[in-house]
This record gives sequence, structure tokens and C-alpha cells, in this order.
Amino acid sequence: MTAQARPELSGKVALVTGASRGIGYGIAEALVARGDRVVITGRGEEALKEAVERLGADRAIGVPGKAHDEVHQAAAVKAAMDGFGRLDFLINNAGTNPVFGPIADLDLGVARKVFETNVVSALGFAQRSWHAWQKDHGGAIVNIASIAGVSASPFIGAYGMSKAAMVNLTLQLAHEFAPLVRVNSIAPAVVKTKFAQALYEGREAEAAASYPLGRLGEPSDIGGAAAFLTSSQSEWITGQTLVVDGGIFLNAGVG
Repeated sequence: MTAQARPELSGKVALVTGASRGIGYGIAEALVARGDRVVITGRGEEALKEAVERLGADRAIGVPGKAHDEVHQAAAVKAAMDGFGRLDFLINNAGTNPVFGPIADLDLGVARKVFETNVVSALGFAQRSWHAWQKDHGGAIVNIASIAGVSASPFIGAYGMSKAAMVNLTLQLAHEFAPLVRVNSIAPAVVKTKFAQALYEGREAEAAASYPLGRLGEPSDIGGAAAFLTSSQSEWITGQTLVVDGGIFLNAGVG
């Protein structure tokens, strides 16, 4: 995006976790494209720096760290408040899926790690965003769940359970934070990112063939959904999970 093409600032500020690449970056890009400023987080300092450069140093701040680290959570929220003076939107996107296999053999230590990163960290960011800005000024939270959290998810059971918990966290926050803050979640199917690469690498055409819309998701698909759920067009929507799946659930019917 050239400087000449940049939209006027919206006055709104978002914190997007896990946004140095993939879905998180796609969301940050969509928000910046409409004029928001963003604070983005990620574990890789160099990747985060490159993402900030692409988004524009006048529109983005990067805060490296691990999502489950409470010191990092506090630093990211502080960066928004110190750098931009407000925090209207929180997008909880950071997540992990370090194990692939049957749930019967799932290492419980790994399960705890998945929940710590995917769920507890999201709650931590939500609490801090609420107390820093949203409880007095309002805003919106979008939690990135997964279709794995609303259906059986063979071989990624820990991830699926954590995303189901994310959907319920959305309901709890939506109830408690209303009417000032709207809280919704997005449940994507397979999106073409490094995170999901193992699900389609070397067989993308085959994987895409099962989708009624004929393709896998792109980060921009989720970016558009997140932009909608943080816009004035969704002011009467809260506590909902928006499935963005290219129609894959249509194949679950009988017959």
C-alpha cells in the first residue's frame, strides 16, 4: 500500500495477537487498509519487524513475545495505550498445535500447553484490554476459533478442544462485557498458512476439491470477517461464532 493510497486514519486501534504472518497478519492488513492502527504480536522478532514494515511504521507497532506470558500480555496492551492512546479492538489469534495423533495417546502436558496458549492467553489479553480501555470506552473482541472446535477433529484433538473452549470463552465474555463490548469468534476451515501447511502441502488441489467453493481459505478471507465484526455494520451482533469455511460443512449432510 503506497503512502498516497493510504486511507485516512479511522481513530480506532486494534491489538492483533500472533500477527507476524498468516491469519493474524491478514487481519492486521485488513484493519490497516480501512484506516485503523494496530499493535501486532508474535514470537519471531525479525518476522514481526518485517510485518510492521509492510503495514507501515506509522500505522503499526510490533511487540515480540509468547502469548501465554503475562508480562508480554501487559507489554502489548501498554504499547497500544502508550503508542496510540487507546485500544478499541482485540483480535485473539495466537495459537499453537504441536501434536498430531489420536487423543487416546495425547500427552497431558502437551494438552496443558495447548490450552495455556490457545485459551488462557486469550482470556488474559481480554482482561487486560477490558481494564485498560474497553470497560470505559467500549469496543469489540474477536476470538479466532476453528471448525475443529465445532466438530470432531481427528488427530488434532487437543487443538479442537481448545478451540471449542475458545467458542465458549466468547460466550462468557460477550455476556459479561455487554453492552459496551461486543465479543464474537470466527471459526475458519483450512486457510493457506504455514501453520496449516501440513493439512494441504503437496495435495492442495485434492484438499480444495472437497470444498463447495472450490478453494482453500486465504488470510484475507479471515481478515474481511474480522473487519466486519469490528465495524459499525455488526453493532447488533455479539456472542456469535461466524463459520468461514468455503462451504465445507455443507458436505456433512445426510445423503
